[in-house]
Amino acid sequence: MPGTGLWRTKSIEQSIADTDEPDTKLRRNLSAWDLTVFGVAVVVGAGIFTLTARTAGDFAGPSVSVAFVIAAIACALAALCYAEFASTVPVAGSAYTFSYATFGEFTAWIIGWDLVLELAVGAAAVAKGWSLYLETVLGYLFGKGTKTSFDLGGLTVDWGALIVVAALAMLLALGTKLSSRFSMVITGIKVAVVLFVIVLGFFYIKGANYQPFVPPGTTGASAETGVDQSLFSHLVGGASSSFGVFGLLAAASLVFFAFIGFDIVATTAEETKNPQKSVPRGIFGSLAIVTVLYVAVSLVVVGMVPYTDLATSAGDGSHKTLATAFAANGVDWAANIISVGALAGLTTVVMVLMLGQVRIIFAMSRDGLLPRGLAKSHPKSGTPRRATILVGTLVAIAATFFPADKLEEMVNVGTLFAFVLVSAGVLVLRKTRPDLPRAFRVPWVPVIPVLAILICLWLMLNLTVLTWLRFLAWMVLGVVIYFAYSKRHSLLGKRLREPGPVEVKD
Repeated sequence: MPGTGLWRTKSIEQSIADTDEPDTKLRRNLSAWDLTVFGVAVVVGAGIFTLTARTAGDFAGPSVSVAFVIAAIACALAALCYAEFASTVPVAGSAYTFSYATFGEFTAWIIGWDLVLELAVGAAAVAKGWSLYLETVLGYLFGKGTKTSFDLGGLTVDWGALIVVAALAMLLALGTKLSSRFSMVITGIKVAVVLFVIVLGFFYIKGANYQPFVPPGTTGASAETGVDQSLFSHLVGGASSSFGVFGLLAAASLVFFAFIGFDIVATTAEETKNPQKSVPRGIFGSLAIVTVLYVAVSLVVVGMVPYTDLATSAGDGSHKTLATAFAANGVDWAANIISVGALAGLTTVVMVLMLGQVRIIFAMSRDGLLPRGLAKSHPKSGTPRRATILVGTLVAIAATFFPADKLEEMVNVGTLFAFVLVSAGVLVLRKTRPDLPRAFRVPWVPVIPVLAILICLWLMLNLTVLTWLRFLAWMVLGVVIYFAYSKRHSLLGKRLREPGPVEVKD
């Protein structure tokens, strides 16, 4: 039964049937290799080039590699659940679509609204990082002092972030296959740079830098305390979440940002030639590749310099990067190569995050929870150009005019919340629809989904109190919009009220 009101569910059969609507039909032209490239393209970027060194210096010390392993385990458990859903419901929308089929419309709206936060804020945050690396590269070419931002009145305008978002939005509007080819070339460059970092950095490792592997917890002016410390640390009375066990756990929650991407593979299921097989392969393939790269890079970086040299500067608040470790060892030419590689790498991260955001809005619009006109696909490119323009505009505004502080953690809490619902959804759908054909099945149910839920909730507890407050404020705004607009315009609601064909309008 579909249910009524807030908990009405959209059947799997109806979700699949909607993919054949002429005006909102997406073009199926992606392979398992394309999906793996998308996954690696979005995951290898911010985590390696802008997050690894800072997390080691501010939170975990040499144990940052363990933080990556903890985050990878959480992702792997959730990935199994995503793979089963995506092979069963090969429809755009990822966690939003899965929740609509299991928990009902209101929960689906909440998770869709949550994904808007995850992907749009993530794209804006990485675009800011891209702009910083562009500034570094321009400094090599035109001399230090070259800036990618300027002050206009009381605002700081980041023109570097604006350029990359505008260019990538245009590329996404032209076609998903073209975006995949572009992504493949750039991803090849940045993976080569990462391997370069691992191989060259290995020769500068000093064993003494790994001691102590888990530095003792710290307190004082530089420690993360109050609303800036992890919620778990705050609840159990920890002095801070800088170093020590609390620091390691906080680091795992923070570097989780580095793994965001494999879930975006699921958003492209509707554009995949053989989604039942290709989507699980794309998810697991990309996750396996990036986990190995992350752990290797983190071990090399903390072995090259003392972790204290990677801490955020107390004076100006500037963050350390991979290039810092090489420059400290006198290998400045390597630092230059890393900066160029990071610039290329972050380009594809922004692009794939925006791709996922567009597909979420497309799916919500096709269901009437957002204006239906956003779901209209272009007859030539087969992409939802209106949704692409909207997302490009919103991300450009955020990246151009707003500061990047705390954006990573805002993305993390949204992603973890989505993972919890997808993992729980596998349990629900196994019970309510055991008859559905599943090309991929999560092993050891209910153990794996329950473990995925628990570890994701654990990571959420290790995010800061301030992040939780911002997340709750965003969710309240989403609830207001649902009751003010989405509930009344829901296409499923109209079908239940008016049996038979329902007229839809842009």
